[in-house]
Amino acid sequence: MESAVTRDEAFELLKHYNKEPFHIQHALTVEGVMRWYANELGFGQEEDYWGITGLLHDIDFELYPEKHCQKAPELLRAGGIGEDMIRSVCSHGYGICSDVRPEHEMEKVLFAADELTGLIGAAALMRPSKSVQDMKLSSVRKKFKDKKFAAGCSRDVISQGAENLGWELNELLEKTILAMRSCEDQIRQEMQKYEQ
Repeated sequence: MESAVTRDEAFELLKHYNKEPFHIQHALTVEGVMRWYANELGFGQEEDYWGITGLLHDIDFELYPEKHCQKAPELLRAGGIGEDMIRSVCSHGYGICSDVRPEHEMEKVLFAADELTGLIGAAALMRPSKSVQDMKLSSVRKKFKDKKFAAGCSRDVISQGAENLGWELNELLEKTILAMRSCEDQIRQEMQKYEQ
């Protein structure tokens, strides 16, 4: 799997349709998490593809929330994105706003990790450090069970994502914490540049 565009081109495309810092930060987080998973799961040669797919996965959400994953192909094609990546982007909304089933390992990871990064990110903001660096699995488990906390992050999707990968929920939680640790500082720096 190879990307038809560079990472910089993909980021410019994302920023063309997304201005809200929250959406930019989420995209950067999912990108970083996907890059970590690519290397962790033995797909290091596809790291750029995994990362760029993560970066662009919500490209249509800010402008077209009611048409999420339906408007994405048009925006992505206009930006020179290949059909494989478009399919992968659409698969992360499977059963919610898309009928494209995650099949490749990368698509399954994106489906599982997308919502989870939101939950872990919200939990990190509650910590004195405001960081995932000192985050423990037990505190994420606790937040996961509290349905009122970060209510927009679907526990069903996260659980389904773990199941699709053949993992226990704890394995998905733990790995995603590690993945978010790996890119937290870089995202902070990118967001400072973006917000200037």
